[in-house]
Formats: sequence, structure tokens, C-alpha cells
Amino acid sequence: MSEVGHTVEGMNHGEQLPLWGDTADEPAGVPPRRALDETRPAEASVAEASVAQPSARAAHWTDAVGVFDLETTGVDVTSDRIVTAHVGLLGPDGSARSARSWLSDPGVEIPEGATAVHGITTEHARRHGRPAAEVVAEVVGALRELFAAGVPVVAYNAPYDFSLLKYEALRHGVAPILDPTPVIDPLVLDKAHDRYRKGKRTLEVVAAHYAVPLVGAHDAAADAIAAGRVAQALARRFGLAARVHELHTQQIGWARTQAESLTEYFIRVGRLDPTDAVDGSWPIR
Repeated sequence: MSEVGHTVEGMNHGEQLPLWGDTADEPAGVPPRRALDETRPAEASVAEASVAQPSARAAHWTDAVGVFDLETTGVDVTSDRIVTAHVGLLGPDGSARSARSWLSDPGVEIPEGATAVHGITTEHARRHGRPAAEVVAEVVGALRELFAAGVPVVAYNAPYDFSLLKYEALRHGVAPILDPTPVIDPLVLDKAHDRYRKGKRTLEVVAAHYAVPLVGAHDAAADAIAAGRVAQALARRFGLAARVHELHTQQIGWARTQAESLTEYFIRVGRLDPTDAVDGSWPIR
């Protein structure tokens, strides 16, 4: 997850999704160095983990949210590569119901600046990571399963993670997710509902503002889980009761408006040429 500058409504309970691995509620998430082949498959499904019985179907999208985050070699979505990834499912109290983490050998050198952020060196990724093509295919597959079941996927600064995953998929011959739906982006929601609050909007800052613990920032699992809990906290704080697909559509408009406002500011302070503009496409570019 990179920031510029990174329940189930409509769930089809007949859709069987594997519980991807350990289900313990780990506040800091699953360490990024735990490769996929170290996870332990389970018999249950994501749908079964979300609600005990079909008759108890949740009435609000926050009752079960998917979470997604990437740590990468850089911030260029078209050319940088995945180093670690996490896809999971949170219950209504923010507890981790299922989790899957990956460590990839990106096939390129990991710059020192990126290592300083997420802690993964080129040597470590080459020694312990799995082939990038396999990791990309499995991340895409895990996300497709959540979307197919109608589970909203939370990603902080969603256009970064989903766009970089798209270009990685194209690079490795994997069919990309071109229209991720439904997506919840706490960055967009926070800006839309607390527009005039001063200060940074990084995940660490926003998580602290909503009293969501974030231990081990820039660990893909820790960031993904914290972002999911921030989304749930935002829903409680601002009464976000819209149906999840309606909320997805609202975020498209909010992201566009936020980009227009940021463009005006950057032009005013000289950071952008008057003919340039911040891309407001959401949740993917």
C-alpha cells in the first residue's frame, strides 16, 4: 500500500470460498515473510466464517470485509513490482476470520528506499520468495473469490494497489481484474466525511485518529487489517448505511472531486503545471 506522497451485503452464501490459512486474530496481521506455502488450508469457507447460518445473514457491509494490501519495489504502478501481499477477511468486530499472505521474488532488485519502508531485501526475496507469476495469479484469484461472493474489499488508496496488481497481471500473463467491485477506500471516505481536518492522511495517521491500532506499519498484513478496521470505524462514526454497491459508486464521485481540489492546490503552489491534473480515476487506473 502506497499513499500519495497508500455483514456481507449481497453475499451469495452458496459461493464456497476456501479459508486461506490460519484464522487466529492477530492484531498486527500475518508477518510478510510467511510465504503462501506455509499457510494451512481449512475446510470452512469465507461465507461460513462470516456468518454461522444463512438465516443470520448480516444486514450491513461492515459485518464482513475483505482486506487487501501490497508492499512493492516502488510507487510507479506501471513498472514497479509486488514484494509482499495480503488478502484477508475481517468479521464485524474487526477480528481476522481468514488470511493469506505472500512473499514474492519480484525478479528485479528491490531499491534500498523500498527496503527501508517494508524491510524486505533483494537477497531475502530471492531466497525465500515464490515466483512472481505464481504470487500474482494467486492474489488475483483470492480477490476474485471475494468479489464473486459480493464481499467488499477494503484497500487504502485503492487505485495504487489495484492498478499495480493490474499491470503485474498483464506482465505475467494473468487475466487482470479490470473493474474491482465493490471496493471500500478509507482514504476517500475519510476525506469526504471529514474534509477540513488538518494534517496528513497516511494510514498511520488516519488509523490513530480513529483509534485503530497499527502495529508494524508497512507490513502488508498489518496495513490491510488496519485499513479494514478503519473502514468499519468510519462507518460507525459517520453512519455509512448505504448499500455497498451504492457506496462504491459514491466513492467514484468523491475521488474525482478530491483530485480536482488537489489539482487546484498543486497549481496554486507551483507543484503542477496549469495544463496538468491529478488523476481522479477510482478504484483503478
